Amino acid sequence: MRVLGLDVGEKRIGVAKADSSTRIAIPIGYINVDGSEWQEIAKLARINSTNLFVLGLPRSNSGNETAQSLYVRNFAKVMTEKIPGARIKFQDESLTSVVAEERLKQRNKGYEKGEIDAEAASIILQDFMEGLSNTSSLQEKNSSESSSQEVSGVHGMVNGMRSAVLDAGETVSSLTKKEADKVKLNTKKVKHRMKTATKLITGLIILVVIGLLATGGVLWYKDIKAKERAEEYARQEAAMTASTFDFTIRPGETIYDIKKHLLELDRNTNPESEEKLANYTETEIDSAFKAQYNYSFLKNRPERATLEGFLYPETHNFYSDSTVSEILEVFLSEMDKVVKENDLEKRYSNLGLSLFEGITLASIVQKEASPPDQPTVAQVFLSRLSNGMLLGSDVTVSYALDTVDPSRTIYTDNMAALQVDSCYNTRIYSGLPCGPIANPGLSALLAVAEPSDTAYLYFLTGDDGMMYYGYTESEHNQNIYSHCQKLCNVSL
Repeated sequence: MRVLGLDVGEKRIGVAKADSSTRIAIPIGYINVDGSEWQEIAKLARINSTNLFVLGLPRSNSGNETAQSLYVRNFAKVMTEKIPGARIKFQDESLTSVVAEERLKQRNKGYEKGEIDAEAASIILQDFMEGLSNTSSLQEKNSSESSSQEVSGVHGMVNGMRSAVLDAGETVSSLTKKEADKVKLNTKKVKHRMKTATKLITGLIILVVIGLLATGGVLWYKDIKAKERAEEYARQEAAMTASTFDFTIRPGETIYDIKKHLLELDRNTNPESEEKLANYTETEIDSAFKAQYNYSFLKNRPERATLEGFLYPETHNFYSDSTVSEILEVFLSEMDKVVKENDLEKRYSNLGLSLFEGITLASIVQKEASPPDQPTVAQVFLSRLSNGMLLGSDVTVSYALDTVDPSRTIYTDNMAALQVDSCYNTRIYSGLPCGPIANPGLSALLAVAEPSDTAYLYFLTGDDGMMYYGYTESEHNQNIYSHCQKLCNVSL
């Protein structure tokens, strides 16, 4: 079973996950506290097929709860109301964010505040998983001590009975014969009774000892298993990355690229593992790409639209047994976060574009230019749209060819390729193509939201890699002649 760890803050919530079989916690991101956090938490629970959450409960250096502790407890109470069926555990923590930031600093890579929260969540969850193992060992120890006390009690009872018999025998010598005979008779009765009681007690002792031996055998066996689990856990912790893998989607990659990477992906990252995982099949991959995903930014799209353009480029860490759908969910969730954090739907609407159209244009900008030039290229395309001109983008033609002739066996020259009959071909069809042609990164998405304050109608990439702009077709043709003798003739 999987467990989600949460580092609850007033602005952000760090998130980590762990599997009960490996007990290794890994950070998976953060959620902004803006009213949508319950939906995001529920979505993560659905992606990871779990309803168990571990929340960090802050403590002061002296071990006392703080005002932040009360905040977390109230958060947990609301969480059980917002997410029915949620099971919540608390894990005491102190200065976790400080330790998390130190870890990130040691990696010598840039990081943002949200990453500190995610790392803190992984520390909290890791402490909880390790605490589960320690609790099991303590319970076994207490069981053993209780059994020892039972043996001691039985022995005390037997010794007491033996003392009673001895005292009765010593009394005989100090009495008269008649009294002595009477006492002897009583003593015999006592001895007989004691003999019978001793037999019963002896039998009871034997049964108890047998039971204790059996219990001891079970405890011994459990102890061995506990040690084996501890050794296995230590081995897995030492090779943490061996139980997981990274998967990357780069800005400008298409779903064709992503499917290829998934087909070639080798999840057997641990050479010592006896369990070998087969590569994802084409059927698994195609099925995951055709599945329905519940994200607001995927609504109001044309019926024929695919996931193209909506898998946010990033690198994420996954368990080796993750399904393709679980992988896609993470990238879609990241795109959902980027759209909301940057208010893209409203900003695109201010330009007369729907969210779908804005992302479509951003995908073209992504393929046409590097980040520094993307705002100006976005301005060129927006100006051409407003003037009723064809976009005339060669990268849309290339994508059109990929959908109908990926091996370029039909369209063998550029003149024919430029006329390919496809709704993606902006050389022959006006307006935007029928959907995104790649997965745009943040710079391209923002370039469309904030185009440069220029008025160009033409651009091209020169043989030297520089961008050249023009206001008129004449200027554009001059730029081709002066700067694009080779690149402008490359096959599409």
